Amino acid sequence: MTWLKFSEEEFTHAITNYNDSSALVPNKVIWGHLKCILKDKSCLRNIISIANTCFDLSHWPNYFKKSSTIVILKPNKPSYDSVKSFRPIVLLNTLGKLIEKVIGERLQFQVISNNFIHQSQLGGLKFKSTTDAGIVLTHIIRTGWIKHLLTSSLAFDIAQFFPSLNHCLLSLILDKAGFGPRVANFFSNYLVNRKTSYFWNNFCFTFFQCQYQGRSRIGPFPNSLCFISFSIFS
Repeated sequence: MTWLKFSEEEFTHAITNYNDSSALVPNKVIWGHLKCILKDKSCLRNIISIANTCFDLSHWPNYFKKSSTIVILKPNKPSYDSVKSFRPIVLLNTLGKLIEKVIGERLQFQVISNNFIHQSQLGGLKFKSTTDAGIVLTHIIRTGWIKHLLTSSLAFDIAQFFPSLNHCLLSLILDKAGFGPRVANFFSNYLVNRKTSYFWNNFCFTFFQCQYQGRSRIGPFPNSLCFISFSIFS
């Protein structure tokens, strides 16, 4: 499967749904600023060049791997002497998040186009919802009734699935999906050597090495890797 160069349309479409008044991120550039920047064609072409170069070199820059983790209190807790009473919010640079969103959209389009994703897989896919899952389950139950069969369902949650994802396995899955080694090597680099800094009120920790923080407040890119990984069970 050929990984084509990114287009201007992919970037202008990806940024449209972001709220202009977003939280202040590490690079101090909120979505409203980035939207104005992308209106300049030369700036847009430079950003697209950065994204294309990342894949040409199979490298995700360290600048995009740095995040700010804001620790906030969960409201109405009887006490705050437990870790569960706090909620960490991960903030990444807007430019990196925009490129991630474009990559996520491209990933989903290509794996669906080549029928790599099973038709019964619904989680994490565009234009699929809980309603679709309910319709599929109802169809299975009613089909069973016609054959005088009972239908049982098993629901479970895989905690911390994405942070626990085996990187070597992901590379093999991407290869099976038809992506070349250049793409697989990019994602291998994307997942490692990430750093974050904790912010607590006015106190700021120094940056330290961390495992990938998962999907919270990051966007559809890790979500795309999750549903591709789930495809091996379909």
